[in-house]
Amino acid sequence: MTMRTERDSFGPVEVPADRFWGAQTARALGYFPQTPPRMPLAVIRVFGLQKAAAATANMELGVLEPRLGSAIVSAAERLAAGDLDAHFPLSIWQTGSGTQTNMCANEVLANVANVALGGALGDRAPVHPNDHVNRSQSSNDSFPAVMHIAALREVEARLLPALRELAEMLATRRAEAGRAGTMRLGRTHLNDAVPVPLAQMFATWGASLDHARTRLSRVAEDLRPLSQGGTAAGSGLNAPDGFAAAFCTALTARAGTRFTPAPVPAEGMAAHDALVALAQELRLTAQALARIATDIRHLASGPRAGLAELTLPEDGLSSSIMPGKRNATQAEAMLQISCRVAGNAATAEAANATSVFELNVCKPVLVAAVLDSVDLLSDALPRFVAFVAGVTPNAARMAETVERSLMLATALTPALGYDRVAEITREADACGATIREVVLAHDLMPEAQFDALIATITGRPLKETDR
Repeated sequence: MTMRTERDSFGPVEVPADRFWGAQTARALGYFPQTPPRMPLAVIRVFGLQKAAAATANMELGVLEPRLGSAIVSAAERLAAGDLDAHFPLSIWQTGSGTQTNMCANEVLANVANVALGGALGDRAPVHPNDHVNRSQSSNDSFPAVMHIAALREVEARLLPALRELAEMLATRRAEAGRAGTMRLGRTHLNDAVPVPLAQMFATWGASLDHARTRLSRVAEDLRPLSQGGTAAGSGLNAPDGFAAAFCTALTARAGTRFTPAPVPAEGMAAHDALVALAQELRLTAQALARIATDIRHLASGPRAGLAELTLPEDGLSSSIMPGKRNATQAEAMLQISCRVAGNAATAEAANATSVFELNVCKPVLVAAVLDSVDLLSDALPRFVAFVAGVTPNAARMAETVERSLMLATALTPALGYDRVAEITREADACGATIREVVLAHDLMPEAQFDALIATITGRPLKETDR
């Protein structure tokens, strides 16, 4: 491998000749464990937005020469577009402020800018990674800002649209079931309960998703205030007056979503409560999805010896030993993702608890955990939507279980009283008869009256408030 020599305040260090990073990144590669995961691409690319906005603000405020600032902005735009991903080799296992990744961004952009200005890799002139790319900034305020920007962009651009797609599909399934008037046996404590409309199941799932989307949107708003401008320890040292506002204006224009200066920048460096709140809402969202997956798995159990009220879509997958066996594979994938998202929330909470004095020192692992949850859910949801859309109700099986349910007797209590109906259900259970058969055998009421009472359950449409 051909190498070049880069220098920093600690002296010379060898760097692969075709890589754009510099001495600090090379030292970090040898000093820290490089076990995966690497720093998320969402973080790396957002550094492009952050550095471009910082350079723009510095030029506007007269503290950065336009020729150098423009070269930095052009390089940062390449970074934001993903053109420079290969030049960010570091894992998340580094200093807890994210300094090594911030310095990697500074070095890469300085090298790219210098080459564009006619220089060579490693020149550190005319654009210097610290003096120019990192001007008016510290890792203390830059990395927390990038954490917020990356998380908000991923939630807005990927997760919320994916959840909306699932909610819309469930609304379609609810309407279909409502038009069909299909009833299924409700179950509480895993035991038979009264019949409920099949549409109610889809409505319940959809409502839980609507709540999840509302909560996610609400907590995401807390990511808009940024600590940028607080520099070292929240002091604002070496940042010109007006830098935070100018930075957020430039960033908003580039990011396409609004960001504002944090009222107390130091708070966004010392702790990351907003990101932890997001991690917790991601966990609740994953639990809502796991609940849907679990319901489908149970209702589709069978096909001969289970509930068999739903039929799974063909997925081309089967058992390695039992030919033709069909399993709820997508549902089980979602269950595992839910477990991982819960673990990521726990990681975020633990990482946030490391905050001492002016700085939280587990930023990389915290943001990686949050972004991993967003990525997992966003990637899984389109497949899960197709899975849920392909599930078909077994109307005949549902009608059979409703007819044989002992809990149909609940509709008779207004006419016969609780105690008498309890005797009827015990007798029906003991002899394997239906409620209808026992009631008519004892001539407890005319069949027409029985049918009318039972219809108050089996003919009940989905309540308007559930639509």
